[in-house]
Amino acid sequence: MRFAIYGTGGVGGYFGGRLAEAGEDVTFIARGEHLAALRRDGLRVRSIAGDFHLPTVAATDDPAEVGAVDVVLVAVKAWQVAEAIEAMRPLVDEETLILPLENGVEAARQVAEAFGPEHALGGLCGILAWRGEPGEIVHAGVDPFVRFGELDNRASERTRRLKAAFDGARGIEAEIPDDIHVAIWSKFLFICAMSGIGAITRAPIGVTRSQPATRELIERILDEIARVGRARGVALPDDAVQRALRFIDRLPESGTASMQRDIMDGKPSELASQNGAVVRLGREAGVDTPVNAWIHAALLPQERRARGELDF
Repeated sequence: MRFAIYGTGGVGGYFGGRLAEAGEDVTFIARGEHLAALRRDGLRVRSIAGDFHLPTVAATDDPAEVGAVDVVLVAVKAWQVAEAIEAMRPLVDEETLILPLENGVEAARQVAEAFGPEHALGGLCGILAWRGEPGEIVHAGVDPFVRFGELDNRASERTRRLKAAFDGARGIEAEIPDDIHVAIWSKFLFICAMSGIGAITRAPIGVTRSQPATRELIERILDEIARVGRARGVALPDDAVQRALRFIDRLPESGTASMQRDIMDGKPSELASQNGAVVRLGREAGVDTPVNAWIHAALLPQERRARGELDF
C-alpha cells in the first residue's frame, strides 16, 4: 500500500518508519531541520523494540509533490488537525483512507466532515515516543499498537488490507476492535488523565499514581471522562475506569504525556482537545465535570501565553 505520513514526530516517525522498514511505499510529510535531516541522512529510530535506520526515505513538505495515496496516516497534534486537513487534500482521491491517530476523540469526525465519512477511519495508537535530534525518533516506552475501524463498526476489506500492512511490520501490534468508538474513548480515559495530572503537577506518572492525593484526582478525572462518554452513546464497559488505572499503573515510572511535555516547554498543547474537550463535550451532554474544568481553567493562562494570546 502507498502511505503518506502527515506529521513525522514520535507517532508518525515510528509507525511510518516501521511500515517503510517492512517494504511499504511510505512518504513522510515533515518540515524544517527534521525534513532536511530525513532527506540527507534518512530516518533513525532508537527503540526499546529494536533500533533501526532507514538510510533513504521519501520526505517532503509539499503534499502536492506526492499526489493521491492509499492511506494518509495523520499523526499531528490534535489542535493541528484542522490545518492538516486542508493541507493534505492533494493526497486524497476517491479511494483514499484517512487514519487519524491523535489523542482525543474528535479527529475522525473532523476528517469525515471535511472529506466525507467514506474516507474516514476511527483510529488510535499507543506509544511513548518523541522526536529527538532532527531525523531521529526515540521510542522509550509502551509496546506500540494501532487500533482502527470503520466508523459504523462494519467489517471491511479495506481495513483488513490495512491491518495486513501493519502486521507485516515488526514492533507493531495492529487490531480492528469490535467497537472503534469504545477503543478511542478507552484510550482517551488514560491519556487525558495522565496529561491533566502531569501538566498540573509537572511530575512523572510514577509519582502522581503513587501519591494518595494525586491518585484520587486521577480516579476522579477518569470517572468524569467515562460518564461523558456514556452520555454521548459510547458503550464503555462497567470496568473502564479500572482498566485505565491498570494501564496507568503499568507505565514506566518516568513516563510523561506529550501534552504535559508541551506545556512544561511553553509550547501550544492539546489542552483544548483533552481536558478542555471533556468539559465541552460534558456540557453538551449535560454531565458535570468539575475536576477537568478546574484543570482546564488552571492551565488555560499559560496555554494562551504559548499561543501568543497573553503576555505575562
